[in-house]
Amino acid sequence: MHRGDLVLDEDLVKREDLIRGGLGYHDITEKVCKMAETPFLETHKGWLVGFALAASTLTMFVLAIGYLIWEGIGIWGNTSPTFWAWDIVNFVFWVGIGHAGTLISAILFLFRQKWRTSINRYAEAMTIFAVICALIFPGIHVGRIWVVYFFFPIPNQMDMWPNFRSPLLWDLFAVGTYFTVSLLFWYVGLVPDLATLRDRVKNKAAKLLYGLFSLGWRGSMRHWVHYERAYLLLAALSTPLVLSVHSVVSFDFATAQLPGWHTTIFPPYFVAGAIFSGFAMVQTLMLPARLWLGLKDIVTIKHIENMNKIILVTGSMVGYAYGIEFFMAWYSGNEYESFTFINRAFGPYAWAYWTMVTCNVITPQLFWFKKLRTSITVSFILSIFVNIGMWFERFVIIVTSLNRDFLPSSWHYFTPRIWEPIFLIGSFGLFFTFFLLFVRYLPVIAMAEIKGVIANGDDHHA
Repeated sequence: MHRGDLVLDEDLVKREDLIRGGLGYHDITEKVCKMAETPFLETHKGWLVGFALAASTLTMFVLAIGYLIWEGIGIWGNTSPTFWAWDIVNFVFWVGIGHAGTLISAILFLFRQKWRTSINRYAEAMTIFAVICALIFPGIHVGRIWVVYFFFPIPNQMDMWPNFRSPLLWDLFAVGTYFTVSLLFWYVGLVPDLATLRDRVKNKAAKLLYGLFSLGWRGSMRHWVHYERAYLLLAALSTPLVLSVHSVVSFDFATAQLPGWHTTIFPPYFVAGAIFSGFAMVQTLMLPARLWLGLKDIVTIKHIENMNKIILVTGSMVGYAYGIEFFMAWYSGNEYESFTFINRAFGPYAWAYWTMVTCNVITPQLFWFKKLRTSITVSFILSIFVNIGMWFERFVIIVTSLNRDFLPSSWHYFTPRIWEPIFLIGSFGLFFTFFLLFVRYLPVIAMAEIKGVIANGDDHHA
């Protein structure tokens, strides 16, 4: 053996396995199915407490939406010239959260990245639930909820078609398509695992439901051929959506003739920010679940480190975009554009701007250090900081560009009322209610894909 080969082999040995503990097919099945097979009366108390809190918050959200429809959007703090505020901030935030699911599932699958198999199910589920949360806000922010069908490409009561040049209609097409493809992609991946649960559960009702949704899966050669073709096709369809969906959402702003919004950097800037926040939310959800469900041998430090590297890269891209925005405002020679960005950094909302910069640009740089990016505690804390920072980014883009209009006589400092935090917290209640139900009744790890990795020997030295 050559010396170069020896060094290479030693380096490979030092690299962590994707699946630890020498787990076999049966071990994987037992670990992943344990939660779903547990009788309801024996459910972990932590899950019950979490679900009670999430469901209570969801109930508050539903009641708040009912009150909003009854009273109108005047209950919010939106005033001239800040007609958009937390409602659209929440929409863009939740759409961004949903981006990591498609990236992990589709793009990493096409690039044959085996490390995705331990985390893709979390990310796919998160995508579905985040997009559901996002879709609510464009509907309720219109005020007259009874004419919300204006969003859809159907004639209204005046026999007129909606305005196809409206970015809000583009949002409907983009986010609706993204949700549909992501749901199909998630469901197709679930089918073999649902069949595994169908064959294991003892409860007749559960067996019936798992059997219904597993579509008669028997694991035959023909089934696997059709499954792999469908999965590959959906991955190929999903990949352009990663770039297109948040690009279209950015057009809500970029096509407006407003300083601070009318810029061509928004599509790539929004896409990088969405992947950034999406991966952070995957970390926020996955790290506690990894601990409570006993999945440390399947979701290893290697997976966490890889995601932290992506957070570092996309966070640096977002920081670069912040700098380019200031440069272009100066380079354009447009005094209104220059004022808008100076106002962001040093105006009445400077506190929001510097919170955004601290959370999104400074804190991810800690991941340059291997000791920190392989630390569970640091990863979890920084993922929360990133989520906070990305919400503030949307707040800064929307509110600071609107609250100081062209005329000083129309300037107005936006102050949220009690209802804005209620709607934001309520949307998290909806998200966590769905997520906890997913953790309780569905396999959180793609068992079939993990077993494929083990069978091919790819669980070592990935």
